[in-house]
Amino acid sequence: MNKYAILHIPDSRYCFATGAKELVLRLRMSREDDGTKVSLIYAQKYDFTLERHRQVMEVCYRDQLYSYYEIKLELKDVRFAYLFEIEEDGKIYYFSEDGVTETYRFEEGFYNFFQMPYINQNDVLKTVDWMRDAVFYQIFIDRFFQGNKQKDTGYVNMAWGEKPTPKSFAGGDLEGIIEKLDYLENLGVTALYLTPIFSSVSNHKYDIKDYWKVDPQFGTKEDVKRLVKKAHAKGMKVVLDAVFNHCSMYLEQFQDVVKKGRDSIYYNWFLIDGDVVDVEKGNYECFAACHYMPKFNTANEEVQEFLIQIAAYWMKEAAIDGWRLDVSDEVSHDFWRRFRKEVKKINPDCVIIGENWHDAYPYLQGDQYDSIMNYSFTKACLDYFARETFDAKAMAEKLNANLMRNLEQVNVMMLNLLDSHDTHRFFSEVGCDKEKLLAALALEMTFLGAPCIYYGTEICMEGGYDPDSRRCFDWEETRWDKAVLEKIKTLIALKKEEILQYGNIQIWEENQMLVVQRTWKTSSITLWINETDSTKEISREQSHGTRVICAENRLDGKGCKKGHLFLQSKGFVVVKEEMGA
Repeated sequence: MNKYAILHIPDSRYCFATGAKELVLRLRMSREDDGTKVSLIYAQKYDFTLERHRQVMEVCYRDQLYSYYEIKLELKDVRFAYLFEIEEDGKIYYFSEDGVTETYRFEEGFYNFFQMPYINQNDVLKTVDWMRDAVFYQIFIDRFFQGNKQKDTGYVNMAWGEKPTPKSFAGGDLEGIIEKLDYLENLGVTALYLTPIFSSVSNHKYDIKDYWKVDPQFGTKEDVKRLVKKAHAKGMKVVLDAVFNHCSMYLEQFQDVVKKGRDSIYYNWFLIDGDVVDVEKGNYECFAACHYMPKFNTANEEVQEFLIQIAAYWMKEAAIDGWRLDVSDEVSHDFWRRFRKEVKKINPDCVIIGENWHDAYPYLQGDQYDSIMNYSFTKACLDYFARETFDAKAMAEKLNANLMRNLEQVNVMMLNLLDSHDTHRFFSEVGCDKEKLLAALALEMTFLGAPCIYYGTEICMEGGYDPDSRRCFDWEETRWDKAVLEKIKTLIALKKEEILQYGNIQIWEENQMLVVQRTWKTSSITLWINETDSTKEISREQSHGTRVICAENRLDGKGCKKGHLFLQSKGFVVVKEEMGA
């Protein structure tokens, strides 16, 4: 037994509450020790020496190196003590705070058992329930659709459909989104994520000069309120982009510092090297190397108050449903803790989604964000579908490893995406292969979390890196692949299934195919993806009753004979099973 691989940390992603009296426990062990029997020994912590219980734990996830045993318990008493019993080749070991030992003195367990001392309900991360069935659609506003034909378009410097440059303006606006809500509803979208809407000199608006004002290129505050109201009437949520790491150099407060230097009352709002600001040299911290985007000092309480007031204002004025947080991993933890408390007071169902491209566990313990943009999922899909550096086994292991980074509630709320305004278009990355695109979307819809479709994916929009990933939506329907569009609608509709909203997940490789299975109550939905160069046979016992094919691409013989299906190269199939059908 590889003792060095064994890991458990109380009150962490290895031990966390999912309800008032519901606890999830995980134990990590080496893959080479698969087959080892693991049991949880537990009791109310004050009764541990008197009366204990035992339950066998199962391996629920496997990555490249480790197997993860997991169990969920309903507790009678939330003062909880436990340890692990590991049986290998008939020999018993115990794993407690003392590590792995061959014996354990239960009568002195109060010195070294693991514990969850108490589950305080305000420490339990609550799932934003509407995220369970959410299908997001990200819109880069300037390139989606121009609805307001009466506005001043003197700023527009490109024809609709031309390839954009960093300085291009095409004319898209909030009215355009309002006019296309029926289209989005028909697509199956239930949530909109909009790139920044506030006053800015750029087309992307990530350099905001007035957080209290909607950029006139996009519309007005009344347009925002009207958009949210009409979206809500269709059952859609609206999430805005919060740019709180940095601002525009034209922000009133920064300009005051430019004029007055250290004498400005806003001097400590920013991080400046010296008594005065030198814009040309950029003697202040900024976003990346962009001197026109000075960085806020988010450790400053006045800055915190300012930004929280902005968030609260737009939630109250426009009734928005959440915030996506730009460059959120460079912002003070202390600020995000304050931010969460304030916005959740206004709307407990407001979702908070960070832009962290890496493992964000320190931010995802229940006191800061609800989730992040899941770029680790994006990278895995690129490695599997585009780069082909992952086979099905490696992909399954990577997806499992990603899930083990976070609490269960966080995984349910993760914003899973194939691409965004900050990446190459996924369709271009897979060589404009529509079958690969569909298979990746099938994975996105069946995986744990909320799928996010970047505008135009459904019509196979192409694009390289920024700004090429920000092309104009092509509204000429004669150029759309309607067959692909209909398949994507079918895939999006899967999120209406209760199984994909609440079900457990298992991911593995089978016959060189990636398999993702969700189970809930008496039902299961299983996805098989065949990225090999040959047809593969799916042979599963029909012990649960009749199979219903929910969605498929490149399936040989759509009938289901004796539980066998044949899946062509680059194909996928989604199958639903009802127990006892």
